[in-house]
Amino acid sequence: MNIYVNERKTEVKQGTSAFQLKETVKKNADVTVFNGFIIKQDYELKENDTVIFIKKGEIPKQEDLEAALVSRHTPFVHEKIKKITVGIAGLGGLGSNVALSLARIGIGKLVLVDFDVVEPSNLNRQQYFLKHLGMRKTEALDDVIKNCNPFVKIEKRDVFLDETNIEDTFKDVDIIVEAFDNAVSKSVLVNTVLSKMSDKKIISASGMAGYFSSNTIITKKIRDNFYLIGDGENEAKPGCGLMAPRVAIAANHEANAVLRIILGEE
Repeated sequence: MNIYVNERKTEVKQGTSAFQLKETVKKNADVTVFNGFIIKQDYELKENDTVIFIKKGEIPKQEDLEAALVSRHTPFVHEKIKKITVGIAGLGGLGSNVALSLARIGIGKLVLVDFDVVEPSNLNRQQYFLKHLGMRKTEALDDVIKNCNPFVKIEKRDVFLDETNIEDTFKDVDIIVEAFDNAVSKSVLVNTVLSKMSDKKIISASGMAGYFSSNTIITKKIRDNFYLIGDGENEAKPGCGLMAPRVAIAANHEANAVLRIILGEE
């Protein structure tokens, strides 16, 4: 009889129960999830049942976490995702959210680039917490990512990006995500990539301030290697600040654009 144990297809004897299986698979598990529900009493297993055993606070093995990811987005998708390196320029409201979404889908490697530290005002939209105040954003985001997927390779660059170091910083990445909140830095990065790094794909964002309609934030393909996300209109200014909902929507447009490029859906 075949069932799924921690997302892996497993053959067990007819009549085996969930708690009997726990004794052989993970005796010290605190939680047993049977067909999506936490159970306190034992159940006999049937064909194609699913059982997940969890030890609270324990980091799963890499192969177990990969099995869980594959079960959600199919083997061929995961095999492509884990081979890709993405560079993220700026780790604020856009970049921190993009990085976390990519880590959750099992991206192979992230090159995290920022020169700034976490400030209290960042907490209104960025993927940081009170314990990260005063930390470099590269270090803080590394900590956040490790708490959701510790098997993503992380390279941290604490630098201010300009014309002199963009090419070297991103020479080994497959896709670049522009995530600055400074219009000049946005322009410098995009223009450098388009003029000097034509082998790289770059995804940029502009226009996600305020609390306007979510539906005006869209993804546009500008060139074969250049994508632009946002509503193209609502920049941050007095009376129209950057807030978590629309910033996160734009960030996840960027992350989804990365995913679509990886899977050839351009």
